Parts: sequence; structure tokens; C-alpha cells
Amino acid sequence: MLPLKDDNPTRIVPFITVSLIALNVAVFLWTLFLPPVAQKEAILRLAIVPYRITHLDAGNPASLLAGARSFVAAMFLHGDILHIAGNMLYLWIFGNNIEEAMGHGRFLLFYFLCGLVASFTQIAASPSSRLPMIGASGAIAGVLAAYLVLFPTARVFTLIFLLVFVRVVPIPAVIVLGVWFLLQLLSAGSLAEGGVAFFAHIGGFVAGLALVVPFRRRRTRQALY
Repeated sequence: MLPLKDDNPTRIVPFITVSLIALNVAVFLWTLFLPPVAQKEAILRLAIVPYRITHLDAGNPASLLAGARSFVAAMFLHGDILHIAGNMLYLWIFGNNIEEAMGHGRFLLFYFLCGLVASFTQIAASPSSRLPMIGASGAIAGVLAAYLVLFPTARVFTLIFLLVFVRVVPIPAVIVLGVWFLLQLLSAGSLAEGGVAFFAHIGGFVAGLALVVPFRRRRTRQALY
């Protein structure tokens, strides 16, 4: 299933969501046009590497600063066009409604907190991993969780692939996002050391579930269908 859009209009200009997308795209283009060696060095320098974090030299300010920087920088790095396209599609579909529900400032803080929890969850799951961890998916997972809580009945127009059957079908958000989270849970056990940080997705989603109520405005418009 591939979500394409939702039927849940907003009444605000979601400039935080748009700005996050623009910044992610700008950073991706910057890395894309670096020479191959420089690109690899930049990603390794800015990405979160669990082993580096769990072996930080607490007495070295430069080491601590580099570790802290990686938690922010890694959220804006992506490995290839499919990686960033998928993440930005999900952020565009679901982020504007959560930004409206929380307000601009709260949404931005919520986004980064979910991203941080996602990163720490992946580090806890694989503390000795030397694989660089990059991408906005942990933070976006928190946005998906918030959408699931606030707009479970909103229709999400989803591209369905089933053998030769391809069709766009409106599906309630609770099903689309519930299936997404279930896939992360099923994938985490067997692919914890693979190329996808499934535990980060799980951590970000759980953080979103925990934070959505305190971060939302008192009165949140509900999508009813």
C-alpha cells in the first residue's frame, strides 16, 4: 500500500511542514552533487553511528558536540531518491493536519522529540552497530502516530498493488497507519541489523502516541466520515 493523499483539508498554511520538506530536499541535493568520496565522508561524519554514540568520550567536549550534532543532522540526510521521496510523501500527507492540531511551534518540537526518541531506540536495540543511521522516518513515524490518534476515520487515498490489480482506494487512516506500524513490528525482529532502522520507526511511533495528547491544542477538529 502506498498513501497518495488524504481527504482531510486544513485551514492553515503549514509552513513548518513545508519548511521541513524543503530543508530535507536541500540537504539531499547538497549530498547528491558532492563527489562520491566527499559524499561518503559527509554522511559518515554527520550520521548517527550507534557504536560512536555508545563509546563517546565524556571528557572530550568535541566528541560530545559531534555526537549531539549527529542527532539533528541525521534527520535531514537520506540515502537515495526513493528514501527521501517516500519520507517526504508521508510528511506532506500527514504533517499538515498535525501542524494544525498542535500549532506551528509545538509541532516542530514534537517532530524533533519523536526523532530523538527514534534514534535512541535504534541505538538501544543495536548499541554496537557501526552502520550509519540517517533519515527523517523516525520523526515522521511520530507524526503518523499522532494522525492515527487524532484522525482515525480520515480517508487516505491509497495505491493498492495486488498481483496485476492496481487501484487507488480510500481507506480509513486507522487501517493504513495501523498496517504500517504492524509491518515495522514484524520486520524489526529479523532485520534489526539490516539497512532499515525499524526500531527507530517503532520508537518514533510510540513517542508520537505518548506525546500527541499533551502537544495538541485543547480543541482539535476531527475528521468524520
